[in-house]
Amino acid sequence: MPSTAEKRATFRKLHESGCFVIPNPWDVGSAKALQGMGFKALASTSAGLAWSIGKADNHITLNDVCDHLTALCAAVDLPINADFENGFADEPDGVAANVSRAAKTGVAGLSIEDSTGDKAKPLYDRRLAIDRIRAARKAIDDDRSDVLLVGRCEAFLWGMPDLKLTIDRLQAYADAGADCLYAPGLKSKDDIAAVVKAVHPKPFNLLIGWPGLSVAEAADLGVRRISVGGALARAAWGGFFRAAKEIAEKGTFDGLGTGHPASELNAIFSG
Repeated sequence: MPSTAEKRATFRKLHESGCFVIPNPWDVGSAKALQGMGFKALASTSAGLAWSIGKADNHITLNDVCDHLTALCAAVDLPINADFENGFADEPDGVAANVSRAAKTGVAGLSIEDSTGDKAKPLYDRRLAIDRIRAARKAIDDDRSDVLLVGRCEAFLWGMPDLKLTIDRLQAYADAGADCLYAPGLKSKDDIAAVVKAVHPKPFNLLIGWPGLSVAEAADLGVRRISVGGALARAAWGGFFRAAKEIAEKGTFDGLGTGHPASELNAIFSG
């Protein structure tokens, strides 16, 4: 097992060139399975974690997340990027304290969102959002943890598809110390290309949670890394519900025939 420092160094190296995929496991088993498929890094998913413990997205606690991240980091040899939501605090001091705690789980990267969770006011005020990123940066630097900081603008996810606002915020987060920028919800090639150009030379993370762009197409747009958020967890739940509903509604079990072979699952987890 590589050391935490080695994982972090490997993760930073991945961001220097090319395009790589960091799929999002929701538990230790899915993390180990993805590691076995040859991915170079993984990212947690707050939604996937929430569903796995019977909670709705955005209803997990700081303790839930830190326990989960500790387990993921201990289970695999790969660097883990943490979906750390809004830092589980509104004010910069709280964000800083929680980022320091998250760094102790062994993560190689960590993202901070600018969404408030309030539909009436979905994004933090610009100045506060920047100060939150700056506080996260200082916490990482003070701890000398070398955790890669990702600044996220959530405008497109919260019904605010304003490209100018998104670019302005991402550039400000880069200036405040974010190592990588992320704007989930972008779908058009023109929008993606515009954001990649605007944040250059900082790397940009693209969310692909639906059929559409391929890795090659994203790479051609200049995307450095691709994550899938809760999409793999949703795919797994889709198979579960299709099979379970068939049993409940029809009394038949045909859907169970589509499951992954037990022998292969045992082989994956026998190491």
